[in-house]
Amino acid sequence: MSEEPAMPDEAVEPATSDRPTATPAQALSAMDDLIAGSMVGQQEMAQRLGVNVTDLTTFAYVLQAGEHLLTAGELATKVHVTTGAVTGILNRLERVGWITRRADPTDRRRVRVAAEPEAVTRVLALYGPYYERLTALFSSYAPDEIAVLTDWFRRATELANAYREELRGQERGAGDAGRSPEAPGG
Repeated sequence: MSEEPAMPDEAVEPATSDRPTATPAQALSAMDDLIAGSMVGQQEMAQRLGVNVTDLTTFAYVLQAGEHLLTAGELATKVHVTTGAVTGILNRLERVGWITRRADPTDRRRVRVAAEPEAVTRVLALYGPYYERLTALFSSYAPDEIAVLTDWFRRATELANAYREELRGQERGAGDAGRSPEAPGG
């Protein structure tokens, strides 16, 4: 999950001179392996926690937001689901005691989502050792390398989100292909 992990007692020394060279094709292959391993890992983590992957991902965004409690609409955007679907997700998370809904202090018609402390403890107990290891791995890189990695993660995420939206746009366009321009809806 994306809560700030504790720093390991010993940081690994940067080994920039020992870095192997790689081609874009090799980097893409390594990324594919990371994504596949992460997908399987997320499924296993979700099973251990008794939820599904979408619910766990939604909860991760609740944790990531920290004190800035997100609305259901903001979570729907982050998880790339409809507001109706996020309502179902939040209902399940509330039923298992992972979240509560709180009235927005500036707009009583809107609710914000807060993580329950017991759920946070449970999730961090499972993810904490993994994030400590990832932190140690990142610590083995020089600050300028970490900056490049961070930039790459952000840009790759934007690219993935944009491509997913492009595909959704194509699907919507294909659904409209049989319709007459003069007759909305048919």
